[in-house]
Amino acid sequence: MKYLMLIAEPENAYEGEAGEAKLTEIVGKHMALVAELQAAGALLGGDGLQPSFTATTVRTQGGAQTVHDGPFAETKEQVGGYYLIEAADLDAALAWAKKIPVVDGGMVEVRPVAEY
Repeated sequence: MKYLMLIAEPENAYEGEAGEAKLTEIVGKHMALVAELQAAGALLGGDGLQPSFTATTVRTQGGAQTVHDGPFAETKEQVGGYYLIEAADLDAALAWAKKIPVVDGGMVEVRPVAEY
């Protein structure tokens, strides 16, 4: 089954000199995880995302669509990246999710992909 793992971290997690060092460390850990996922044949896709202020949202209400700068919701966290994996079941997907490096206060949402 396919699972999407959305990585969310505090918006300001990588600000300043200490943040840059932390980002370098986290990216290195992601590269190691990618290699492990590839070796296991589990990685289907994934990438980091630009900061949330670069987002554009298309909202539909009452049949009309409007375009807005910024993310879809007010939040202190931003979705910073994702992995799309193949796993036998939720337990296997959660085992991979626990290996995803995030800063303190970060989270990984694991969601099965609806296959039509």
